[in-house]
Amino acid sequence: MGTLHFCHLMLFLTLLTTFFDPILGDNSSDSYWLLRIKTEFVDPFGALNNWLQETSMCTWYGVTCTDDKNHVLSLNLSGSGLNGVISPEFSKLTFLERVDLSHNYLTGPIPPDIGKLQNLKELQLFSNSLTGVIPPEIGLLKKLQVLRIGDNLLTGRIVPAIGNLTELTVLGLAYCQFSGSVPKEIGNLKNLMLLDLQQNSIDGLYQKRLVAVGSCKTLQHQTIGLKGKSLDHLSGSIPVELGRLSNLKYLNLQGNELGGEIPLELNNLAELETLDLSRNNLSGPINLSNTKLKNLEVLVLSENFFTGSIPENLCIRNSNLSQLFLAENDLSGDFPVDILNCSSLQQLDLSGNNIGGSLPADLGKLESLTDLLLNNNSFTGIIPPEIGNVSNLESLFLFGNMITGGIPAEIGKLQKLSTLYLYDNQMSGTIPRELTNCSSLAEVDFFGNHFSGAIPPTIGKLKNLVLLQLRQNELSGPIPSSLGYCRKLQRLVLADNKLSGSVPSTFRFLSDLFLITLYNNSLSGPLPESLFHLKNLSIVNFSHNRLSGSIAPLTGSNSLTVVDLTNNSFSNNIPSQLAMSRNLIRVRLAHNFLTGNFPSEFSQLKDLQFLDLSFNNLTGELQTELSGLTKLGHLMLSNNRFSGTIPTWLGSIQELGELDLSSNTFSGSIPSELGNCSRLLKLSLHSNRLSGPIPPEIGNLNFLNVLNLQKNNLSGSIPSTIQQCKKLYELRLSENGLTGPIPPAIGTLSELQVILDLSFNHLSGEIPSSIGNLVKLERLNLSFNQLQGKVPASLGKLSSLHRLNLSSNHLQGQLPPTFSVFTLSSFLGNDKLCGPPLVSCSESLGHTRKWLSESQVAGIIVAIVFTSTLICLFLLYIMLRIWWNWRKVAISCSENGGSDHKNEEEEWVYREEIIKTCDHHFWSSNSMALMPPQAKQMSDATCIFHFKLSSPSTKNNTMV
Repeated sequence: MGTLHFCHLMLFLTLLTTFFDPILGDNSSDSYWLLRIKTEFVDPFGALNNWLQETSMCTWYGVTCTDDKNHVLSLNLSGSGLNGVISPEFSKLTFLERVDLSHNYLTGPIPPDIGKLQNLKELQLFSNSLTGVIPPEIGLLKKLQVLRIGDNLLTGRIVPAIGNLTELTVLGLAYCQFSGSVPKEIGNLKNLMLLDLQQNSIDGLYQKRLVAVGSCKTLQHQTIGLKGKSLDHLSGSIPVELGRLSNLKYLNLQGNELGGEIPLELNNLAELETLDLSRNNLSGPINLSNTKLKNLEVLVLSENFFTGSIPENLCIRNSNLSQLFLAENDLSGDFPVDILNCSSLQQLDLSGNNIGGSLPADLGKLESLTDLLLNNNSFTGIIPPEIGNVSNLESLFLFGNMITGGIPAEIGKLQKLSTLYLYDNQMSGTIPRELTNCSSLAEVDFFGNHFSGAIPPTIGKLKNLVLLQLRQNELSGPIPSSLGYCRKLQRLVLADNKLSGSVPSTFRFLSDLFLITLYNNSLSGPLPESLFHLKNLSIVNFSHNRLSGSIAPLTGSNSLTVVDLTNNSFSNNIPSQLAMSRNLIRVRLAHNFLTGNFPSEFSQLKDLQFLDLSFNNLTGELQTELSGLTKLGHLMLSNNRFSGTIPTWLGSIQELGELDLSSNTFSGSIPSELGNCSRLLKLSLHSNRLSGPIPPEIGNLNFLNVLNLQKNNLSGSIPSTIQQCKKLYELRLSENGLTGPIPPAIGTLSELQVILDLSFNHLSGEIPSSIGNLVKLERLNLSFNQLQGKVPASLGKLSSLHRLNLSSNHLQGQLPPTFSVFTLSSFLGNDKLCGPPLVSCSESLGHTRKWLSESQVAGIIVAIVFTSTLICLFLLYIMLRIWWNWRKVAISCSENGGSDHKNEEEEWVYREEIIKTCDHHFWSSNSMALMPPQAKQMSDATCIFHFKLSSPSTKNNTMV
């Protein structure tokens, strides 16, 4: 029964095949097999729509037939947008000589049956997505001349069977994932003219295999081993055997790890037209001569380690050399004057070397030169005026040298000049007006020089200008209004100059402008309303000027990504229109006079990463709608008048790295949710009205560098979890109401460097000795607390400490000796502290100072005042006695007469002088200078003493 069913099935299949064969055609014809091949393709663009059974296959797209129209001779479906796989049925087209399926989207392997096409001469499958390995059967194609299967996803080794293709002239295996070494059988390809193995992962035996390649005498083009897709690159030296390839026209070994010197044998390649050895590790001198390589047109030796000067015969008169690239080496010496003989030279790149000296005046000889790249060298001197004779020059790169002087006016003759880069030099003078005659100029970059004076008012003549970079010079005066007529301008950079005046209203014509930076100038006045028409603006930086008025004119573009208006005088509200630029990532409006509330429309800025509105007059509360700013990394709102509580939704912004809400009027507690901001580096909430404890969740901020909570009303203790903030280098908790001890764990914050400030709190207990572990700490302030006990000796090891304040506590004992360098004020208000710079104390003698009580001190003061009063009264009594004695003596003198009157008068004159002297020199011990001779024998006692000895009844007797 089963046998009967099987027979019925076979009969059905036979009938089915009989039915479909007429539809596809005769299975012995090429048209039949072409239609079978078509079924394996996916044809989204209908390239094969005319492949119909009822029409002649010779009329089908891509098909070329034999003369008798019976067989397919060639199939070219290149660039037809085909998907699918390559059908094994290709093997049925036995007359096929050429197959080109390149530049499609074919997948799958190369079918091994392809090896049955014995007449095949060209197989081009490059630029698809073919996978698998090269089938060894490909070596059966004895007539094959062109094999190009590169730019696919092929893997494995290059099969030795390729060496059997002795008729092969072109072998292209580049841009795949082949590994292993180049098979030695490649040397059997005696007719090979082009070999391209670049961008693979070919390794080790490369040098030996190239020795075999050297036997391919007809080889004209060789491109081997451009930087691979793995860590394996061609290494070793360049084989001298390559010099045998006398017919070679193209040799490309770029992007490998080849080292050593260039073999002299390469000079034997007399037919060589292109040589590219760039991006290797080649070193030594450049061993090439244009006298031998007479057909050389392109020489690329960039990004190696060649040293010495550029050889004199590298480019000779009547040479064919048009492109010479020697960039990024270690070449030195002066500019190679012999190169000036290369009248055919079009592109010269000597950038990134150590070439110095002046630029030759004969540069004008290079009349064919279009691109001159001499940047990043050590050239000095001026730009020669003869540069104006290089009439075909399109690009001039001189940046990164030490060129001085000004821009020669002759540069205005370069009508084809489109790119002029002179940045990072030492040039000076004014920008010549003649420069604006270079009507083709598209890019101008003079950054980092010393150009002064005004921007040429005729700059508007540069109608093709796309980039104008004049930053960091000394330009002054207004921005020319004609600049607004450079309608193709896309990037305008005038920052870091001395420009003044207003922003020109003609800027409204710069419809393509997407970047404008005018920061660090002296621009003033309001922004022109016409700036609202600049719909393509993306990056705007007008910071550090004197601009005023509203910022609304900048909100006309919905393409803004960066807006920086810091440090101006802008006022009014922040326009909600600014939030229409949904791609904004950076907004800086700090240090202005902006008012009003935080715009709720900012909640739509889902890509915003940086927001700085600090130092304005903004008010209101932070609205819940802003919680959608999930990419925000920096939020700075300090020095405004924001109020309310700090919102808990800030804890949901995982990207937050900086939060500064300081100097506002925020109240309430610090939300514990801030501990969820795991990437936070800076948290500054100082100078608000915050209360309650410091949340222990602060300890979750493992990357926190700065914590500033000072000048609030915080209470409670310092949470011990703060020890988990291991990266803290600045901690400020001063001017709060914190209580309890200082956590010893604070000494584990080994990165604390800038400051540890716990002053003006109510902290008690002893200073933890662990603080001595903070060896990087520069400032420590524990003043105005209730700290007790001794100052730990470990604090004396804080070698980086240069500011210390322990004043107004209850500390006692001797200070560490190293603290003697600090001022006395650092320790005042601690009555029981001693040691330099305070009063000395000696613990080694067992001494402890006996401190007086307040009542004892008061008693001593009273005693001192009483004693002083008695002394003053006694002195007053003495003075009165002196006055009384003097008065009586004067009366006695007036009553005295007779012959002694003259002598007595004279004598009392002297006494009067003595009394006057005593009056004027009360504390003098020797006042006898004016006494008569008889008085000089008196003792040296004071005047007061003498009068104390005088009797009140004495009238005419002198003291003896």
